[in-house]
Amino acid sequence: MEVPKIFLRPFDLSDAEDVLKWAGEDDVTRYLRWASVKTVEEAEEYILQKAIPHPWRRSICLLDDGRSIGYVSVRPDSGDGMCRANLGYAVAKEFWGRGIATAAVKMAVEQAFESFPAVVRVQAVVEVENRASQKVLEKAGFEKEGLLKKYGLCNGVVRDMFLYSFVN
Repeated sequence: MEVPKIFLRPFDLSDAEDVLKWAGEDDVTRYLRWASVKTVEEAEEYILQKAIPHPWRRSICLLDDGRSIGYVSVRPDSGDGMCRANLGYAVAKEFWGRGIATAAVKMAVEQAFESFPAVVRVQAVVEVENRASQKVLEKAGFEKEGLLKKYGLCNGVVRDMFLYSFVN
């Protein structure tokens, strides 16, 4: 199966209906730090309050029609941590298993190193149960560094997570 061609771009309010399609799927948001959106208004609020003000959050878009099918974000740390940034991403369920998340992560890492010259390390934490996301990171060239016990809160449950990194 051929990987659909994608590009990354900043979010726009006109993406709200597309965002609702993927960010409204509980399977997609299960491992995210935010709940599924349930209405176009909630999707608009996500775009205005979270996506647009974010230092580097991009819509994953299909090249053929430009519609948003997910997101990828890179958030640089500050102070003593200014050399690292944290990665997050999600892709619409209908596009799982097609290499889109891996392609988007690779693009994001490359663009993040260009956008944030002080960043030499991009890292991601992934729930132990989320094998699909672990595969995405590994295919994108990330290295698994270790297990972080009782590390993160996800949907009200404290979970063990793996730490992955990509070092420039």
